[in-house]
Amino acid sequence: MQYVTLGRTGLKISRLGFGGIPIQRVSAAEAGPLLDAVLSAGINYIDTARGYTVSEELIGQAIEGRRDQFVLATKSMARDREAMEADIQTSLANLRTDHIDLYQVHNPTVAQLEQVCAPGGALEALREAQGAGKIGHLGVTAHSLEVFERALELDWVETVMFPYNIVETQGEALIKKAQAKNIGFIAMKPLAGGAIEDAALALRFIAANDAVTVLIPGMYDPKEVAQNKAAVEDAAPLTQEELSRMERVRQALGTNFCRRCSYCAPCTMGISIPNAFLFHGYLSRYGLEDWARGRYETMPVKAGACVDCGACEERCPYQLPIREMLKKVAADFGA
Repeated sequence: MQYVTLGRTGLKISRLGFGGIPIQRVSAAEAGPLLDAVLSAGINYIDTARGYTVSEELIGQAIEGRRDQFVLATKSMARDREAMEADIQTSLANLRTDHIDLYQVHNPTVAQLEQVCAPGGALEALREAQGAGKIGHLGVTAHSLEVFERALELDWVETVMFPYNIVETQGEALIKKAQAKNIGFIAMKPLAGGAIEDAALALRFIAANDAVTVLIPGMYDPKEVAQNKAAVEDAAPLTQEELSRMERVRQALGTNFCRRCSYCAPCTMGISIPNAFLFHGYLSRYGLEDWARGRYETMPVKAGACVDCGACEERCPYQLPIREMLKKVAADFGA
């Protein structure tokens, strides 16, 4: 396993990390052996979030007694001081630890990021927790290029997490910029939310980019851990045959795959189109029906509110049939 430094945090982490979304699918009894396999593979970077239902709790149980062998990262969607204070305490309790190595502001809009930084914002709670030794370092996760770019301008941001995979390469210039600024880059959605079936190909593509600090595929089976480890440790240059397969993946997904660039916004009816497709992906590909439905229910305007105006499709750089895709989302979620 290759070990790298996570930007200016100074944390020494494995190049391959453990993504904590799919662990929601396993039992408490299965979580321990899964983390045994993770540790045996040389993986020490663990990513989870307050929003991943029982993920923090299962990870906390599984690493109890060996906390010092892992670098823990979690995140919160709290935007104000009070809510963030509460989430930090909950994360500490769930993870059964007195400190979290990296705490991230989870998927804010640009306006929400400004709220985080403003008086009374979540950053005050994060800074206070840092001073108390409860948190080591701070970062931001994003799905839009605008938020990614803004995060790189904030002096407190030490890491940025953003989607990066064979079909989502829109962030490459900013990933290079993060590297130049010594801000750790965490590649999420390496398999595009499960849309890319060839995991080895997907991980080799990401690992070939030296501007990526760590990639965090979700894993819930020890067999996946071994397969992912082998792919990331394969340092051989990408072959022409692999490059051709990647292009076929792009062509196959390029006609119906949302890259969450947000160029379709604003929706006439206020639908968060990228989130609708994101949650639908969890429903149809991850096998996390209850979680996906729970997240979808938080959307104030559901996919079924689409009035078929087509304004979003005119703005989509990938010419996606957004209206038809929203109808599918509405049908599958029942709203």
